Amino acid sequence: MATGVAHTLWQAHLKVWMTEISHPLAVRREVSFCEAIYEGQRHVEGVVAKYVQTADEIHPTWKEGVIPLLIDPEAKSRDFLKPHVLVDAIVAKKNLGTRITDAPLVIALGPGFVAGRDVHVVIETQRGHDLGRLIFDGETEPNTGIPGEISGFSEERVLRAPAEGVFRPHKKIGERVKEGEVVATVGDFPVKARIGGVLRGILRDGTRVREMMKAGDIDPRGKRTHCYSISDKARTIAGSVLKAIMMHFSV
Repeated sequence: MATGVAHTLWQAHLKVWMTEISHPLAVRREVSFCEAIYEGQRHVEGVVAKYVQTADEIHPTWKEGVIPLLIDPEAKSRDFLKPHVLVDAIVAKKNLGTRITDAPLVIALGPGFVAGRDVHVVIETQRGHDLGRLIFDGETEPNTGIPGEISGFSEERVLRAPAEGVFRPHKKIGERVKEGEVVATVGDFPVKARIGGVLRGILRDGTRVREMMKAGDIDPRGKRTHCYSISDKARTIAGSVLKAIMMHFSV
């Protein structure tokens, strides 16, 4: 979702920079700007993010016409750049330290935040009627722990690590998989597809995983193009972030 938000704000001609942990665990890697940390750059739907090592590189990177992405898990770079808007798109289901005083407008995605206390605006991320709703007082629906439904499938479409260890994918993003097929392994334990479809996302080879950690995502709709485009959910939430910004700063 962070990539969807950054992509939308950048296309709206806002100056965006992104902060990340040193070893991101993105599943939908083809449409995740955080992959720039491993590859130097990541292109997503015509927009480029570039890995930079220091906050001093952010302004020159903007002049290149690309989004700077910095390893900065505590977002200390905000003290240097003093942003007008801070968006917490970690989606950790809890607040890891974001404060309403971090910027003139602080927006958080999903559960774990109280609007009016922790941040200025919370955005609903749960699929359904209220997806993308702006909340200015209170909080989103609680985390259910159940993945959103796509074509009638929910938890079944998610690949999970069967044990702790090193993850080794056997399939690539965009490939078709069959129900029961071994898609990856963790040590001697197979990771089998519970439904057929297209592999929309999977963790990087060599990633250390915990038991039951999300390791992949199968799209039962079977459209390979979906693997390389921002999801409908991310676009909706990104639009809500842009709306919140426009509402706050409009005169």
